[in-house]
Amino acid sequence: MTNWRWWICSLLFVATTVNYLDRQVLSLTYKEFIAPHFGWTDADYGTVTALFSIFYALFSLFAGKFVDWMGTRKGYLIAIGVWSFGAVLHAGCGVATDWIARGALAASTVSVYLFLLCRGILALGESGNFPAAIKTTAEYFPKKDRAFATSVFNAGASVGALSAPLMIPPLAKQLGWEWAFIIIGALGFLWMFLWQFAYDKPEKSRHVNKAELEYIRQDDSDPAELPVEERPVPFFRCFMYRQTWSFIVGKFLTDGVWWFFLFWAPAYFQDQFDAPASSSLGQGLIFTLYVIVTVVSLFGGYLPKFFVEKKGMHPYAGRMIAMLLFAFFPLVALAAQPLGMYSPWWPAVLIGFAGAGHQAWSANIYSTIGDMFPRSAVASITGIGTMAGGIGSMIVQKVAGNLFTWAGVQGSAFSFLGFEGKPAGYFILFCFCGLAYLVAWVIMKLLVPAYKLVKS
Repeated sequence: MTNWRWWICSLLFVATTVNYLDRQVLSLTYKEFIAPHFGWTDADYGTVTALFSIFYALFSLFAGKFVDWMGTRKGYLIAIGVWSFGAVLHAGCGVATDWIARGALAASTVSVYLFLLCRGILALGESGNFPAAIKTTAEYFPKKDRAFATSVFNAGASVGALSAPLMIPPLAKQLGWEWAFIIIGALGFLWMFLWQFAYDKPEKSRHVNKAELEYIRQDDSDPAELPVEERPVPFFRCFMYRQTWSFIVGKFLTDGVWWFFLFWAPAYFQDQFDAPASSSLGQGLIFTLYVIVTVVSLFGGYLPKFFVEKKGMHPYAGRMIAMLLFAFFPLVALAAQPLGMYSPWWPAVLIGFAGAGHQAWSANIYSTIGDMFPRSAVASITGIGTMAGGIGSMIVQKVAGNLFTWAGVQGSAFSFLGFEGKPAGYFILFCFCGLAYLVAWVIMKLLVPAYKLVKS
């Protein structure tokens, strides 16, 4: 049997890595380079990250349908081309701000709007990544392998976040923050070349032999029914299914946690421990955090496979048990702030385990779509759930930015469970991050108590 499906999965991994590298350029240059350059506050940064999240959410609603319409190959190419262009475009914000702000407008205000424009283009393209990747996984893997395949390519998010502090701050320090956006953004154009020549549907691919195709299609009890399964599901009908709303709730309550860690961890380490992202301590803390996320989260995709193959469970039942176990991981974030009083390494390690729990959760919740929906609807449902996650993240980012700015002004007049000022604000967000997954799992289980396939 050939193994071309794993080569395709490796390309999904690389695309997701590039996706998260492009997102991280701003968070790793904000405190040390962007804020001093333009005079930004945490509220400004919170506005930019929050609106990026809502742009991402709105575009995701239609990105899945776009990928279903265009097909996986063309849809993915267009998505990564747009987001790579948007990533590179950030580099022009400095020059454009200097030119526009020569009048009465404040440079900080002008720069915020320019960055929002660039983040909007970035969000437009990036909204297509997960719908296209999940659709590809549903095309190339049987149900029992999808969570593991998803965890493999989804590990690109961790690897991107892991590589970012080692690449981006040095680039910004040596060449200027503009070149960090240009160099990292250009990586997506290289990926497009590889995807163009590597991808085709498994039944048409010259790299997939009969044995591998039979393995991929093992869930299809009657191949004659495949054309019926492939009939498209009308977009608005997707909202009539409880399975869709289960996915929406799971994404809405948890995506904001991951994006909070992604966007605010560098600022947190600088605020709390005077460890900017370009310092050896700052790089070490962020690197440690994402090493834990990367290594531990890979087991998230294997666990349902173990339940299916070794325990004889249905893929959906095994996935839900795995998700319950991983919902307990983020609880360790509750101890990050208290233990941070003793060493900055404690928050790095604990946030790392919380992030690993999210990535393992994410690999499994994405795979529930392929379990319960026909392949023709996978990208659309993924886009709808990703939209919900973006809305949840927007709320978290905006609350975080405003809370941190306000708490910093209030100082000792604002306290929470023994912490004052901005540390109290961080502790409030960590408490939300720790509890979100258990709440999400309970609601998902109430909506879909047992496996039920959606018929197109």
